[in-house]
Amino acid sequence: MQSHILLVEDDPKIREAIIDYFSEKAPEYTMDIAKSGLEGLNKIEENNYDLILLDVMLPQMSGFDLIVKIRKSMDVPVIFMTARTSEEDRLYGYELGCDDYVCKPFSIAELLAKVNALIKRSKGTVLDDILVCGNIQLHKRALTVRVAGEEIELPPKELKMLSVLMERPGWTFSRDTLLDLVWGRDFFGNDRVVDNHIKKLRKNLKSAGAQIKTVFVKGYKIMEE
Repeated sequence: MQSHILLVEDDPKIREAIIDYFSEKAPEYTMDIAKSGLEGLNKIEENNYDLILLDVMLPQMSGFDLIVKIRKSMDVPVIFMTARTSEEDRLYGYELGCDDYVCKPFSIAELLAKVNALIKRSKGTVLDDILVCGNIQLHKRALTVRVAGEEIELPPKELKMLSVLMERPGWTFSRDTLLDLVWGRDFFGNDRVVDNHIKKLRKNLKSAGAQIKTVFVKGYKIMEE
């Protein structure tokens, strides 16, 4: 079965090497090319992709900025390709929603193996439209929330924040990451905004509000109980 991949990479030598290797070893994949973050965003808005290969250091829009926009509307698998190898950078990428990482210089054979695994996983499972964590149930398309079976109403920012937390139960999100994912990286407020909305979200979730845990200094996470 054909799968459609978007490669967002500004280095022509890396693009050429990946395209040549994939063409020879994985002809079942068709590949589109974007040379900047903005071009990548335009292609994503115009096409449906099964996977995105995304450089971090891009002109016009970084890979980090682009994945924030991607995760607002879709669950397509994303692999970061980057020369930024620090643990902090890798963890930040995972916080923003990437599925895997390869650090430059990388083995293209290893990259293909990661692509095969992610596409197999995503096509082998039906992505559920409903997120469930403990007593909280969130319908992503209907934008409704139920706590212990009772439907509750949440303002848009609180709904988005809850969705971000529920996508990765047990994962600690820093205040800065939540600002990026919920308000966007162009937002100029401080992280107290996050604390205030977490407080309101806990209150609106009633008995399930206790599932949202404060991780001292680091940020917030949601747990089953």
